[in-house]
Amino acid sequence: MKLEIKKQPKNVVEAEVELCCEEVKPFEEKALEELAKEIKVKGFRPGKAPLDLVKKEISQEKFLDLIAEKAINEKYQEIIEKEKLNPAGPAELEIQKIALGNPLVFKLKIPLIPKVKLGNYHNLKIKKEKIFVKDEDVDEAMKELQSMKGKEIVSNKKAENGDKAKIDLDLFVDKVPIEGGQIRDFSIKLGQDQFFPGLSENLINAGKNDEKEFFHNYPSDHYDKKLAGKKVDFKVKVKEIYQIELPEINDEFAQSMGPFKNIVELKEKIKENMLKEKEAREEEKMEIQILEKLIEGSEFEEIPDILLDHEVEKMLAELKNNVESMGPKVGAGAKFEDYLKAIKKTEEDLKKDFIPKAEQRVKTALLIREISEKEKIEASDQEVEEELKKLQQLYQGQDQALENLNSENGKIYIRNLVANEKVIKWLKEKTI
Repeated sequence: MKLEIKKQPKNVVEAEVELCCEEVKPFEEKALEELAKEIKVKGFRPGKAPLDLVKKEISQEKFLDLIAEKAINEKYQEIIEKEKLNPAGPAELEIQKIALGNPLVFKLKIPLIPKVKLGNYHNLKIKKEKIFVKDEDVDEAMKELQSMKGKEIVSNKKAENGDKAKIDLDLFVDKVPIEGGQIRDFSIKLGQDQFFPGLSENLINAGKNDEKEFFHNYPSDHYDKKLAGKKVDFKVKVKEIYQIELPEINDEFAQSMGPFKNIVELKEKIKENMLKEKEAREEEKMEIQILEKLIEGSEFEEIPDILLDHEVEKMLAELKNNVESMGPKVGAGAKFEDYLKAIKKTEEDLKKDFIPKAEQRVKTALLIREISEKEKIEASDQEVEEELKKLQQLYQGQDQALENLNSENGKIYIRNLVANEKVIKWLKEKTI
């Protein structure tokens, strides 16, 4: 085998390979034997016909493709081992010469996992904020629970702050109806303008069957880009007004919320949960700061496009899932296409926007991998098994997800996941 290795930009190695006729011959024989099992030759059972007769029946193109596949797969592994390469993904293949009775010439472009020169990760110092929950925070949470338990009572009075209104809503910009801005039987609690700024305040003193028209200048940073910075006209018909009868916050209220004897127990549980949530957020913040400092202090070889492309695709899939899962929360089936129209971008625009963050995520993964190897931080078989059981419980009833978890690739993923978590924990212990 003639082999010429050339280093290309972005941490890609180009391997130019030539196999002489004698080296190609064993792969021709293997390919012919494999094809003989599926080719029908008159007078012979499948797989029993002489190979010279089989050769006359098969497509030369299919025969050459199979020869190349078998030869390249085997030689690729030889090249990786001989040159001590660490591929980051599949190689890009270009067959330059192939014909029966001739040498096989091909070129492989192999993206490599970038090497990392770690900064000083032993003496990182990150300040951990002291976590506490104020009594006012607990009181606010109690009010939210009280609101959730409120009873809606149809009212003939004019709407007041805190009441609920059921309305038909039409939105316009420059007298043109907004796409998706015609909503029927929409419920809004007065005082909460989560989705439509200006709506709630204009419904104060409205009564059943009232029709109101007004406008609101939307802020320039509004999440819906097609409305941001625009004058939005509202046309509203009030269909019903409800007063919210709030329960008294007492021991009976606490008992209705779960296994609590009194209001003191409920408040203690709320405080405990809020503390856990704040601690989790602080831990996440620390992780981000640690990894950002490590990236800043480390040196990376160029990152191959394949790694960035893969991370960008993951980020796009995550965004799609988040957008579409928001549908039920806003009372509509959110579609990713509608989201793209709203922000006036294409998928390709988003992919370009994602590149800096994708590079950060790839560098983070490379850092964790390097520290794992240097410090010999690995996941034990028992840890992998325990994590697998947790994930199986989480995805119970989802056959495809369970099948993926139990596959060889699934177990490799879990092993990496556990090892990464151990590295992060080890780093946090070093920095505090």
